[in-house]
Amino acid sequence: MDNSRAIAELLYEAEKGVTPVEPLTTTWAGLTIEQAYAVQLGGVRIRAERDSLKVVGKKIGLTSIAMQKLIGVDEPDYGHLYDSMLVREGEPVPCGRLLLPKVEGEVAFVLNRRLNGPGVTIADVLRATAGVMASIEIVDSRIRDWKIKLPDTIADNASSARFVLGSRLLDPAGIDLRLVGMVMEKNGEVVSTGAGAAVLGHPAASVAWLANKLSEFGIALEEGEIILSGALTAAVDARAGDCFLISFGGLGTVGVRFS
Repeated sequence: MDNSRAIAELLYEAEKGVTPVEPLTTTWAGLTIEQAYAVQLGGVRIRAERDSLKVVGKKIGLTSIAMQKLIGVDEPDYGHLYDSMLVREGEPVPCGRLLLPKVEGEVAFVLNRRLNGPGVTIADVLRATAGVMASIEIVDSRIRDWKIKLPDTIADNASSARFVLGSRLLDPAGIDLRLVGMVMEKNGEVVSTGAGAAVLGHPAASVAWLANKLSEFGIALEEGEIILSGALTAAVDARAGDCFLISFGGLGTVGVRFS
């Protein structure tokens, strides 16, 4: 699509200026999923050229059946994680740099070998995993008021914004990730609960899906990459002053504060 660079520029400026844009699927009617991924990759190139940002991993979105039905799709999507997105625990997240942030709890995978599809399985993912971690993904949309369809969020780097990793890297061999329970607290009150099976039946199945999907573009998941495998529950709105603590059975806790 000839407009892919122009749309990538528009989204880049929207993020930099913290100013939303109208839905891409309205402005560019007929924007396809394939074209949206071209826009996303254009954004990767722009950030590498202008800001020297490095891709440190990937995130997977729309991993629950409920979210897929809501948007009207039958598979997840993915985006890129940049080094600039990583927030250390205890470091506040300034809301002034975001539009309408939301918080999700996810199981993060850290890879110790390359995963190259097609044909990657859950077992392959677990063998290629150095460890799993409790994590928070902070999603945000440069599309006004989150009025998104699938091509909108894909083009907008799968609505990525920031991520936080817990302090424990654990061998997945001793953990049944399907049964990992999660409790999210916002300002001391429980706001959602979930389990690993909500993510395509198994969080590692989500990572396998990503490796196989990327093979369509000649891309592999590389050693050292961080993969956020998808939200265990619906995202929760965040505002300045909010504090979140997310506890995962067997994986520990991870928290974030907004300023």
